[in-house]
This record gives sequence, C-alpha cells and structure tokens, in this order.
Amino acid sequence: MRLGSRPATLGLLLLCAAAAGAGEAEELHYPRGEHRADYDREALLGGEEEVDEYVKLTPEEQHKRLKSIIEKIDLDSDGFLTESELSSWIQMSFKHYAMQEAKQQFIEYDKNSDASVSWDEYNIQMYDRVIDFDENTALDDAEEESFRLLHLKDKKRFEKANQDSGPGLNLEEFIAFEHPEEVDYMAEFVIQEALEEHDKNGDGFVSLEEFLGDYRRDPTNEDPEWILVEKDRFLNDYDKDADGRLDPQELLSWVVPNNQGIAQEEALHLIDEIDLNSDRKLSEAEILENQDLFLTSEATDYGRQLHDEYFYHDEL
Repeated sequence: MRLGSRPATLGLLLLCAAAAGAGEAEELHYPRGEHRADYDREALLGGEEEVDEYVKLTPEEQHKRLKSIIEKIDLDSDGFLTESELSSWIQMSFKHYAMQEAKQQFIEYDKNSDASVSWDEYNIQMYDRVIDFDENTALDDAEEESFRLLHLKDKKRFEKANQDSGPGLNLEEFIAFEHPEEVDYMAEFVIQEALEEHDKNGDGFVSLEEFLGDYRRDPTNEDPEWILVEKDRFLNDYDKDADGRLDPQELLSWVVPNNQGIAQEEALHLIDEIDLNSDRKLSEAEILENQDLFLTSEATDYGRQLHDEYFYHDEL
C-alpha cells in the first residue's frame, strides 16, 4: 500500500485499527473475563505448517523435550522449580523471541542487503515512502501534528541507537532501536525523552497529575474507571518509594516496561494451579501431571519451546 498526500492521518488510522484488533483479540482470549487456555495455543499454532508440526510431535518426544526444559529451568538442580526460577526462565524466553523477531525485521527492513538499515529504509518499510518532517514547523491538522511528533521521536531514537554514526543501523543497533529496554546505553535517552514530554514543571520528576496528562477531575463526579486504574498503577506499580512522584528510574519502568512483572505473575499462577502439596514449588511429577496447563503457559511460550532447539537442546 502506498501512502497518499496525508500520511499522518493514515498512519494514525492504522494505529487505531491495530488497537481495535488488539481489543478484539483480548475479548477472544478472555471472553467474559474467563481465560481460554486453548486460545494461547491457537494463537501460537495458527498456521497450517505450525499445526502440522505440533501434531506430528509424538507424545513420547513431547514428554522428552518437556523434561529437558524442566531440567534447564531448575537452576540449582534440586528437582524443584521455584517462583524465581520460573520467572527467570520466562523472562529469558521473552527476550529470546524478541531478539529473534528483531533479527527477522532487520532482514525485511534492509532493502539493499548491505547489513545496515538506513533511516530511509526504515521509512519505506513502515510507510512505503520516505517521510521527512521539519522539526521546527508544527502542522495545523491535529492528527498530522501528532504523527509528526511521533515520527520525530522515532528519528531521534534511531539516531541515538546509531553508535558508530554510520549511514544506518547494524543488527545490534537495530535491536537497540526496536528494544531500548534491552540495551543499557538507550536508558538515559528514553528517560530524557519521557521527562521532556511529561515533566511539565521541569523538576526532573513526574507527579501523579503529570502522569495522568490532560485529565482534569470534576469535583462533582466520581473519577472514571480508567483513571482509577491509572492511579493504582502509579501508586502500586511505579512509585516504588511512595513519595508521590516518579524519579528517572521509576519513570523508566513506566515508559519502557520490562517483562519482569508479567513473568512473576505467570510464575505465581503456575504454582497456584500446579502445586499439589502446597510447598510453593513444582516437582517434575506435578508438572507432568498438569502437562496441558504447563504447555499453555508463558513457561513454554504456549508450547513453542518444544519446537525450538534453543530451549530443549542439551547445550542451552
């Protein structure tokens, strides 16, 4: 698809469509608030090739690979999987697949196959044309102006990721651009960018009011549900020292969230569901007895790890 004369508006429409699609997927995943474990596997094994591969894996081979994965999660080799071990494994899995996806994207973005992705190549892949906005000229159309600001932020992040100042990003730099949360040298840039956007009084912190943005409370009405949710996230997830504001490190956990919280939540869920003797850890026997649950969890990336030698091979 080639963008016309209003790439900003179309770009925002694409973002809205993606958000709507995510909402539909969430409804399929949690119909009426109930988790559908089979949805996870369907989402993973949606293509015919993937389904065929899973079907062809014999129960014996599935059992063998699962035991190998269990042994690798068990870092201290004591025969049990703790919350910490499960959480660490899930975080490692997240990072592995994020890096694999970034490597595949790099190939797609590198149009001339010179082992480097230029800013023009990035634009062509994203928008099917090179887009260039004037940093100092705001646009009259609100949607186009919003897109201009987002595009300029992307450009700044692209330039920051380019450590060797070459004409484009090599693979490592491209990963830093796509996943700044995984690269230490991007942290300061991300924090500064967030402060410029949210720290309205310039004190180097983000208050609850600044966190909520343009929302203005109506004293005659109760806060809407989404505001209550955001306040809870601010107070309980991000403001670790409970001083009523986010310092730079706390800010980083908001604007570039890592997967630690998700991994810990999934680890606790697995222990709650699979731990039969209430010792708050999982034995191999408990896992094998609840194999279907384990295979529809983040611990095995919904079964994908059984088809990835990186996870079940002895040399991991």
